[in-house]
Amino acid sequence: MTPTFNVIDHGAAADGKTKCTEAIARAVEACSKAGGGRVLFPPGVYLTGPIQLASRLNLHVEEGAAVLFSRDFDDYPLVMTHYEGVQRVRCMSPLYGRELHDVSITGAGVFDGQGEAWRPVKRFKTTPQQWSELLASGGVVDEIGEVWWPTAAALAGREIVRRLEESGVPPRLEDYQPARDFLRPCLLELIQCTNVRLEGPVFRNSPAWNLHPVLCENIVIRNITALNPWYGQNTDGLDLDSCRTAWVRDSLFDVGDDAICLKSGRDEQGRKLGRPCENITIANCTVLRGHGGVTIGSEMSGGVRNVDVSNCIFRSTDIGLRFKSTRGRGGVVENIRISNVAMSDIRKDAISLDMFYTESSPEPASERTPVFRGIAIRNAVCHSARRAITIRGLPEMPIEEVAFENVRISSENGISITDARDISLVGVRVQVSKPPAIQCHNVTNLKMERCSGLGG
Repeated sequence: MTPTFNVIDHGAAADGKTKCTEAIARAVEACSKAGGGRVLFPPGVYLTGPIQLASRLNLHVEEGAAVLFSRDFDDYPLVMTHYEGVQRVRCMSPLYGRELHDVSITGAGVFDGQGEAWRPVKRFKTTPQQWSELLASGGVVDEIGEVWWPTAAALAGREIVRRLEESGVPPRLEDYQPARDFLRPCLLELIQCTNVRLEGPVFRNSPAWNLHPVLCENIVIRNITALNPWYGQNTDGLDLDSCRTAWVRDSLFDVGDDAICLKSGRDEQGRKLGRPCENITIANCTVLRGHGGVTIGSEMSGGVRNVDVSNCIFRSTDIGLRFKSTRGRGGVVENIRISNVAMSDIRKDAISLDMFYTESSPEPASERTPVFRGIAIRNAVCHSARRAITIRGLPEMPIEEVAFENVRISSENGISITDARDISLVGVRVQVSKPPAIQCHNVTNLKMERCSGLGG
C-alpha cells in the first residue's frame, strides 16, 4: 500500500490565510525519506510559497482542495532556468522540480498561481471601465500609458533585465535580484525529469506560462485543465520544451497565449544544446481560446519531429494549427502528422506555416536557417476563419513536402502559398467570401486533385 502523507498532519492549515510553505515541505521531505509515496491535500484552501517536488512523489489534490500560491514575491527565490528558448534567471516556479524521476501530480483539485499579482496588462485588451478599475487597484503605468504593471519594481525590472542580457556576461543570480518583480515564473516547471505524470487537476491563473516541462522524458499529461485569462501576457497553456516521448490527452485549454506548444531552444543556444522535442502524441484535446491551438515554435532551434495530433477541437483561437519560425533559429521541423481536427471561429488563419514570425534581413542558407518539411494534415475542418491556409517559407529555404487531404474550410480569404515546393492539395474544399481562393508565389510542384473552390 502506498504510504500517504497528509499535509494537515504536518501542520498545514486549510483556511486559505495561513501560509503553509514549511508544513508542505515537511510532508514532501517525510515522503522522500520514506522512499516515496503520496502527499495529500484534503478538501480546503492552502496558501503556500513554491512547492519543491521530489522523486517517487505523487502530489495529490483531492476534489474540493485548492492550492493558492503566495502573492509575496519574497517567497520566490531566483533560480537558473530556461525560458523562451534560452537559459535565464527567473523566479522559482510555484510547482518546481529538477533532475527528478517518477514524479506525478494528480487529483481533481486546483492549483492557482494568483498570477494577477505578477502580470502586466495591456490597455487595448481591456474595456475603459476595466482599465479604470485596474488603475484604481494600485500599480503603475508605463511612460506611454499603454501597459499597467503591478509594481514599480516590475516595470523597472524590464530595463534591468534588458541591459543584463545585452551585456553578454553569463547570468548570475545576484545581478538579477533588483529585477525580481519582473521575472514572472511559470506555474509548473520540471527540468530534466523522467517519468512525469500530470493527471486530473486544474492549473490556472499562472504568472507566465502555465505548464513547462523542459528536457524531460516519458511524460503523460491526461485529463488536466489549463486556464489563464485571455488577456494574460505570455500565459501559454503547455510548453513541451526539448522533451522526448510525451502523451497529451483528454485535456482542456483556455489561455491567453499558445495553448499546446512544442519548443526546443532558440537560435545558437538551442542549436548548440541540440535537444529536439520528439515523439509527441496529442489527442482528444479541446482549446477554447489561445493564440494557437497546437503550435510549433517559434523557439525550435533544436528541432521538432515525430509528432502526432488527432481528434482535437479548437474554438475561437487566433490561429488553429500554427507553425512559426524565423531566420536565425535554424532547426528542423519534420514528420508531423495531424488528423481529425475541428476548428471554428478562428480569428486569423485556420492553418499557418510561417517562417517570418519576426522581421529579418535576407541571408544565405546556413545552420541559422529553419527547415519545415514532411507535414501531413488530413481530415480537418474549419467553420469561419479570416484566412484558410498560409504557407510562407523563405526564398533561401522553401517550406517543402506539405500534404493536405480531405480539408474543408470556410473563410474570408483563401489559401496563400509563398516560397514552397512539393505541396499537395487532395480533396481540399475552400469556400471564401473574398476571392481569389488560392494565391501562389514561387511555388514548385504544386499538386491539386479533387479540390473544390480552387479552380482545380
